Amino acid sequence: MFLSRSGDNPTAMFDRMDDHLRHRDGKVARKDSIGLLNTQGTATLQQRYCCDCDDCPLNVSVGEAHTDCPVTGLYVHTVSGTPVEPVWLGGRIVGTIYEDAHARYCQLKEIHPDSRLSREEQARQIFERMESALHQVGMSFSHVVRTWLFVDDILDWYDELNQIRDQFFTTRGIYDGLVPASTGVGASNSSGSAITCSLTAVMPKTENVIIEAVPSPLQGAALEYGSSFSRAVELAMPDHRRLLVSGTASIAPSGETLHVGDVDEQVALTMRVVEAILESRGMNWADVTRGAAYFKHLEDLPAYDRFCREHDVTELPVAVVQNDVCRDDLLFEIEVDAIGEA
Repeated sequence: MFLSRSGDNPTAMFDRMDDHLRHRDGKVARKDSIGLLNTQGTATLQQRYCCDCDDCPLNVSVGEAHTDCPVTGLYVHTVSGTPVEPVWLGGRIVGTIYEDAHARYCQLKEIHPDSRLSREEQARQIFERMESALHQVGMSFSHVVRTWLFVDDILDWYDELNQIRDQFFTTRGIYDGLVPASTGVGASNSSGSAITCSLTAVMPKTENVIIEAVPSPLQGAALEYGSSFSRAVELAMPDHRRLLVSGTASIAPSGETLHVGDVDEQVALTMRVVEAILESRGMNWADVTRGAAYFKHLEDLPAYDRFCREHDVTELPVAVVQNDVCRDDLLFEIEVDAIGEA
């Protein structure tokens, strides 16, 4: 995870990533630029990525990052000792597929629907397109462990989107198995579509791989109030455990928003909730490997740093950005990944 530093020309963040990749014996399985997903939808950036990964779906642009670059973080997932193959859909690369001794892994990025359709039809189509891409590599939606939904005007139709997701999950039998972890935030996109999606899917190759939903000790199940995602999902491999914590906000066990209008209290409660999930799996903040924190209002971004200073939570690999969250009264949301011992 590469984060922008105070006083940096943002180009330096891309330089650090490029230099790191040049000195690693691995192939890029996924790259994420965090900070372009803003609700304004007007910022564009010529991103400079490493030039060694022609099949990477994000290696599509060149040039210099400018000084008002909106990117606050770069996440790069590399693998070694195994081929990384592209996943194609509709004539374009949308992700990667690779495997190790334990499982096959698929990363899909920025799946777009046909923007000429109604937004409800776009939502149905995007789940079908993700499923189609998975089928091409011998996987199904039942192998999905995490999704990201970036939704234009999310506050205007999030309930309808949840209903469409619920219908898709019902017809595919997802509720009979693992319901993925997920993040859903407001974000415009350059294609003008109502929604874009990304996902991670894992298909175990042995019985030694256990994938299961993890409850939140301080919150109720999101399924109980109409949101079709698990609070967290753990992948237990023979040599390590990976915890994927869904987008988490200031929500009571019964489902209502807590600390309305108070961003510092919402941040504090949300961080306690995430910490409790980590601790329930024998992990802590030091085990976090990636994260994104979303604030509804740009001026509230310093609230995250205030919390971290006051609670001695230092050097978290978390990019802080501005996005609408799924409720108008939610001011903050955070997602994290963590790795612990087997």
